[in-house]
Amino acid sequence: MQLKKKNHLIGLDIGSRSIKVAEAVETKNGFTLMKFGKTDIPTGWILDGQIKEPTLVADAIRKLIAETKIREKNTAISIGGYSVIVKKIQIPFQTLDTLQDTIQIEAEQYIPFDISEVNLDFDILGEADPATNRMDVLLVAAKKELVEDVVGVVELAGLRACVVDIDAFALQNIFELSQGVKEDAMVLLDIGAHKTTLNIVQNGVSLLMRDVPLGCEQITLKIAKLEGCSFEEAETIKISRKAGKKSSVQEITRIFSEVMADWCMEIRRAIDFFYSTYPDHQLKGVAISGGGSSISEFTAILAAEIGMPVEVLRPFQAFQIHRKMKEMDFDSISPQAAICLGLSIRRLDDK
Repeated sequence: MQLKKKNHLIGLDIGSRSIKVAEAVETKNGFTLMKFGKTDIPTGWILDGQIKEPTLVADAIRKLIAETKIREKNTAISIGGYSVIVKKIQIPFQTLDTLQDTIQIEAEQYIPFDISEVNLDFDILGEADPATNRMDVLLVAAKKELVEDVVGVVELAGLRACVVDIDAFALQNIFELSQGVKEDAMVLLDIGAHKTTLNIVQNGVSLLMRDVPLGCEQITLKIAKLEGCSFEEAETIKISRKAGKKSSVQEITRIFSEVMADWCMEIRRAIDFFYSTYPDHQLKGVAISGGGSSISEFTAILAAEIGMPVEVLRPFQAFQIHRKMKEMDFDSISPQAAICLGLSIRRLDDK
C-alpha cells in the first residue's frame, strides 16, 4: 500500500464533552484511516464554544495524541456556533483579485459583527450569470477571538493549527466522501452535546447552514433536575435509559420525547426557511450524526415530522481501515466521529 504524506494533516475535533482525533492517509485507492482516538472531558471546560479551561483542554489533547501514537503535528480543526457566519451572497461580477481587495466592503452589510473583529474568507460559486452579470459567493466570517482561542489551545498542546475549518463544512466533506456529491439537496445534521449543526447541500455547494444551541445535554440536565443528582449521575441514567432513584422509566422516556420534539421543531423551522428561500428546490433526505443519532427512535420520529427519509451517517465506511485498528468498536464511536473524520481528509493546500 503506497501512502501519500504530502500536505498531510490530522483532524482534531474539540467538542464540549469530548475530543476526537483522526489520522487518515491518502492512497491510490482512497483514504486509509491509520489512527483514531477519543477522550471525554468534564462539562464546563468548554461552554457555548468558548474554552473556559485552556490548560486542561490542551493537556487532554496532548494525552490523547500520545495515547493514539500520532506523530504528525500539522492539524486541521473546526469551529462553529454564533461566532461564525456562513452566508451565500450575490454580488456584481468581479475578478478574484478584485474581490480579494473588496471583500470586506462587500461583507459589511451581511456580518452582524464589527468587521475589524472577524476573519473573513470566501469562495466563488460557479460562473457569473451572463444575463445579470452577477455571481454567487460563499462568505465565511468568524470572530478573531474564537479563532485565536482555539488555535492557542492547539498550539499549547504542541500541535500546529494549519487549517481552521467550519463544523458544517467538515460534516459535508465526510458525507460526500462516503456517499459522493449528490445532485439532490440533502440535509446534514450533527447533534452534539450543546449544539446541533445543520447543513443543506446540493451538488457540492452549501445552500443553508446554521447552528442551534440544542443537543444531548438537554436530556442530561432535565434528568439531573428530576433526580436532584449530579450531572455525571444523570448522564449514567441517560445512557442506560433505566429508572433513577426518584424517576421511573416512563419519566425518563418522557424527557427523551420532550427534547427530541424540540430538536424536530428547530429542524422543521430550518427546512421551512430553506423552502421559502429556494421554492423550486426539493429536499430528498436527511443524514444525521453526533450523539443524537445514537438515540434509536429518533430517526423514525424525525422522518415522520419532516416527511422524508432519515438515515444515520456511517463515517468510517468512507475509509479503508488499517489492520492495527481492526479491533476498534467503530459502531459505538461512529456517531461522534463525523466532524473529526471530515477534518482528517483536509490537506495543507486546500482552499
